[in-house]
Amino acid sequence: MSVELTKAQDVSTVVKTAIARHGQDREALIPVLSEVNEQLGYLSTEALVEISRSLRVPGAQLLSVASFYNMLSTRPRGRHVIKFCESAPCHVMGGRQVWQALQEALQIEPGETSADGKWTLLTTSCPGVCGVGPVMMIDNDVYGNLTPDRLPEILGQYK
Repeated sequence: MSVELTKAQDVSTVVKTAIARHGQDREALIPVLSEVNEQLGYLSTEALVEISRSLRVPGAQLLSVASFYNMLSTRPRGRHVIKFCESAPCHVMGGRQVWQALQEALQIEPGETSADGKWTLLTTSCPGVCGVGPVMMIDNDVYGNLTPDRLPEILGQYK
C-alpha cells in the first residue's frame, strides 16, 4: 500500500468524521473546515475536494472561505503557530522590537514556516488584550507584556 493512498484515506476519514459531527448543511461549512484544518494541520487540496463533494459547495467558494479566515490555512503550518499582534497599542508598547527579535529568533519571515516544521509566524489584528501589549499567541496560549528578553524562555516551552 502506498503512502499516498494511506494519506488519502486519512484525509477522507478526517473529512467524514468532521461532517458526521457537524452535519452536511451549509451552516456546517466553517465548523467542518475548522475541524479538518485542525486535524490535518491545513486544508489540503484533497480535503477541499472531499468537503466540496460532500457538502455540495463549489470548490471556488470553499477556497474563498478557507483563504478569508485567519484560523484556516491552505498551506501546511508548523506544529506551533505564532500570531503576533500588529495593532497600534502593541506597537506603541514596544511591539516592533519584540517583532524583530521574534523573527530573528525563528529565522523566518511573516507567513513562513520554519525549515524544521516547528513554527509558523503570522501577524494578527488585535486579540483584545491591549492592556498587556505587546501580545502574541502561540497556538491557544496568550503571552502579554512581551520584551525581546522574554522570547527565549517562552519559545523554549514548546519542545
